[in-house]
Amino acid sequence: MEPQPLTETYAPNDLPAADDLAEAKPAVTLNARYVPQTDVLFADMPLPEELQRGLADMGFIYCTPVQAKALPHTLHGHDVAGQAQTGTGKTAAFLLTIFKELLETDRDHDTAPRAVIIAPTRELAIQIASDAEEIGRYCDFRTVAVFGGMDWEKQAKVLEGTVDIVVGTPGRMMDYMRRKMLDLRHVQVVVIDEADRMFDMGFVADIQFILSHCAKERQTLLFSATLSYDVMRLAARYMHEVVEIRIEPENITSKTIEQELYHVLERDKLPLLLWILEDLKPKRALVFINTKRAGEWLEFKLFHNGWQSAYMSGDIPQKKRLRLVEEFREGKVEVLVATDVAARGLHVDDVDLVVNFDIPLDAEDYVHRIGRTGRAGNKGKAITLADEGLVEKLAPVEKYIGQKIPSRLPTPEQMLDDLSPSFRETQRAQGKLGGPAKGKKRRR
Repeated sequence: MEPQPLTETYAPNDLPAADDLAEAKPAVTLNARYVPQTDVLFADMPLPEELQRGLADMGFIYCTPVQAKALPHTLHGHDVAGQAQTGTGKTAAFLLTIFKELLETDRDHDTAPRAVIIAPTRELAIQIASDAEEIGRYCDFRTVAVFGGMDWEKQAKVLEGTVDIVVGTPGRMMDYMRRKMLDLRHVQVVVIDEADRMFDMGFVADIQFILSHCAKERQTLLFSATLSYDVMRLAARYMHEVVEIRIEPENITSKTIEQELYHVLERDKLPLLLWILEDLKPKRALVFINTKRAGEWLEFKLFHNGWQSAYMSGDIPQKKRLRLVEEFREGKVEVLVATDVAARGLHVDDVDLVVNFDIPLDAEDYVHRIGRTGRAGNKGKAITLADEGLVEKLAPVEKYIGQKIPSRLPTPEQMLDDLSPSFRETQRAQGKLGGPAKGKKRRR
């Protein structure tokens, strides 16, 4: 019997006891979160053979809580508003729904997209498109991603011909829609991912514009870390007989990540960071800061102290950012300094160390940041530097993750001298030489 629209809250306590689960069914780490699996098998879901094969290839056997609760509704065509944190498996849930719908129905237009996924950032759009290629590897569908920061004409070309799924950020999608290059009047499934994030970024009017130009007869799926009043008001306006799914988080940070915190004066953060890097000698380290100015300063300092470093933020051209990520993945960049834009879009499995040079202003960003390490079953380490200016942000972080982060004070021996010139001098050298001048090389 088909499930009826209703509101469901699925807390971790609803999961079967550990002794009742097969030993071959461990919890999984998805993005930043430690996600317990349920006893619900993908094989028991009404999914076409092409999708079952794709899931098997990826090693996906058991559903996560959001998949177990959402799929029985979405696979039967219901509109769903799901409260689930990033990294809980929601992407697979809505991609499976889209692929099933497309496999079991016929096109009513030769070239127009049949599904659209709206994402708040280009990094998330790229990742969703990549996941679609993996899950849908045995489906003959074409997925394209469109987002700002890349050449407009080149991205316009990917929309030419037959397109099945479009993943994109609101602004770039609207550009192509207004120029009659993107026609959403034939979409069968619409997904709004990280809706709360898009509200925070001021994309509400953009989302409304896109939804108002989509086919009236469609399935709409919305996922958000919180189902706030504003989010649900959007759902009430553009969705039909909405099923609410609420997944309460547990073990919000991965057990494979060792967390540590130093209480340190702001002026001592750089010497302490230099010691941490020298002591741990990571092959790949991510260092997070809160502002562009701090990122530029810190990357210069690390470079002049002998580390192969790079800096990535939201205003760096997309092509360069993708190149930096690839160099980081290949080991050409040892230390990547980044703003929080990388926390949601960077997917490198073997990051040894994450350092919060600045405590994040948003507690949820802490989870996204440290979730870049301890991935794919590997052990990871996350170190936070709490200075006098940002220590007030520590309590919200610890409340959000539900635990105290083990803390200590650094010793004088844990401070290494900064061998670099001044930031202003470095900028001056860069302007004259076309790149940063070499500083003193620390022997490592």
